[in-house]
Amino acid sequence: MDDNTSRVRLEAWSEGDADLLRALNSPESTHHLGGPETEEQLTRRHRRYVDLSADDTGAGRMFRIVLLPEEAVVGSIGFWAQTWDGEPVYETGWSVLPGFQGRGLATAATRAVVEEARAAGRHRHLHAFPSADNAASNAVCRKAGFELLGERDFEYPPGRPMRCNDWRVDLGQRP
Repeated sequence: MDDNTSRVRLEAWSEGDADLLRALNSPESTHHLGGPETEEQLTRRHRRYVDLSADDTGAGRMFRIVLLPEEAVVGSIGFWAQTWDGEPVYETGWSVLPGFQGRGLATAATRAVVEEARAAGRHRHLHAFPSADNAASNAVCRKAGFELLGERDFEYPPGRPMRCNDWRVDLGQRP
């Protein structure tokens, strides 16, 4: 399967993406994330995504994933500033609509977001924390060139402990 980033385009998250966020909030898509959020939680998340995408300080960015050449919006991905083990880093996360999963689109989008985080130039490392039992998201990390640092306890959403894999890519090194 071709995981080339040219299969997707990342477009900055905007006010018009609230319906995409709702579509990604299905039980199937949020199984490894504690389940669907309430409408109030989605409204707050959407506002954070819009605000982050308007920020030009290098704090991060959220994107909708567009499948090419179809121009179909198929998911979301982003990166944001975080402190991990006392180090300032970027964290990334993604979600692809169920009808588009299994085609390498999350991997292509993750490779593209690595380049976006690298271009932002604010932090040395980009981490991803998929649930240890989320085989698909762990495969995305591996295929996108992340290094597995090991399993860690994580809390997501706040108050819900889970076991995650800590994957990291060095933004200072080019593949």
